[in-house]
Amino acid sequence: MQSILIANRGEIAVRIIRTCRDMGIKAVAIYSEADINSMHIKLADKSICIGPPEPSKSYLDIPKVMSAIEVSGAEAVHPGYGFLSENPKFSEIVRASRKVFIGPSPETLELIGDKVRAKEVAHKVGLPLVPGSDGPVDVHNALEVASKIGYPVVIKAAAGGGGRGIRVVNNDKELREKFHLAMQEAEVAFGDGRLYIEKYLINPKHIEFQVLVDKYGNVLTLGERECSIQRRHQKLIEEAPSPALTEEKRKEMEVLVAEFCKEIGYEGAGTVEFLMDWEGNFYFMEMNGRIQVEHPVTEMVYGIDLVEWQIRVARGERIDFKRPARRGYAIELRINAEDPKTFLPSPGRVEELYLPGGFGVRVDTHIYCGYSVPPFYDSLLAKLICWGHTREEAVKRAIRALEEFYLAGNGLKTNIDFHKRILSSREFQQGKHHIRFVEELMF
Repeated sequence: MQSILIANRGEIAVRIIRTCRDMGIKAVAIYSEADINSMHIKLADKSICIGPPEPSKSYLDIPKVMSAIEVSGAEAVHPGYGFLSENPKFSEIVRASRKVFIGPSPETLELIGDKVRAKEVAHKVGLPLVPGSDGPVDVHNALEVASKIGYPVVIKAAAGGGGRGIRVVNNDKELREKFHLAMQEAEVAFGDGRLYIEKYLINPKHIEFQVLVDKYGNVLTLGERECSIQRRHQKLIEEAPSPALTEEKRKEMEVLVAEFCKEIGYEGAGTVEFLMDWEGNFYFMEMNGRIQVEHPVTEMVYGIDLVEWQIRVARGERIDFKRPARRGYAIELRINAEDPKTFLPSPGRVEELYLPGGFGVRVDTHIYCGYSVPPFYDSLLAKLICWGHTREEAVKRAIRALEEFYLAGNGLKTNIDFHKRILSSREFQQGKHHIRFVEELMF
């Protein structure tokens, strides 16, 4: 494999290009007209413009991306996260074009993209599920299920993901009112209006397990990450390992996660996600068939380049080594261009930028002085990842790094101060935070 096209933008494109360079592989970048000055273009060996700023006319336009692949002569495609990364059709077209798709097969992506089918497989291998409907339901079936499991319940899109299409209801009246709205929302967002319902867990933690699987069925589990600090189902802070897990429970869950990956014929890097209640019970949510935004915290504690091994697995290499010993703790903070009071996007021009550094500090970013943050895409500016021998040390280092992180620009606001408040809170430092911590305790 001599060249890879990165079908993405921003910090993840920069991050993939750097691993390609380390491996002696040529990197091809694609970009929209809004990203003409993006760092990933400057770092790539070749770059191709694929259209106007709107994602639907550029990064999500499969024919345009495929044309770029053919014109560039790239042998493989790395989709990063978001955009086309979990699109079965894209994976199928890439493979039909005799190119390497660095990710799962179209069949596997289709299976895990259907939350109902994925839960059926999870149940088969013994992964615990949140009580709820056995499959998609209409409003009448939903009312029957809710009466059995009790309120509150959550309505979810069968083809959903990324926190979209989720509505919590507390009684029959709300269920009737919100069910059809949720169906319309799911149809617009995913082209699939099917819904199912589950019991709504009170203030659980969000725990996910990182896996790496080769073409020969070898599964390497790389522990868990806790992603409980989030707002509107969007993650903001992630850490590894979770302060809530015992080593015994970790090993138990890793065995089940590995069985799940084998059952679905998974290949590549992926993440199996769970909710965990305060009694330590796990409930399967979904599997993400891609590299995650928060993968660096796992890299920091296990010393493995996950993107490198995505590429190695895609070109047929075996995972023939044992998992390295876990070393210390790592925390990732997503630095976003958003108003810290409203969380609304806040695009603008970067006029001053000072990035933190020092022992145990890593910054993944695509921004620089003079860069204009476009309003068309995700608001992520940078990921600040801090390591420590202990969780306490990692938190202290992260607070220090946040103090050093200075970013200013015309109209540009960030959530840096928000992160300081979270990390300095007693609940976070004691590991007592949960997925509704931001909404209930901070505002």
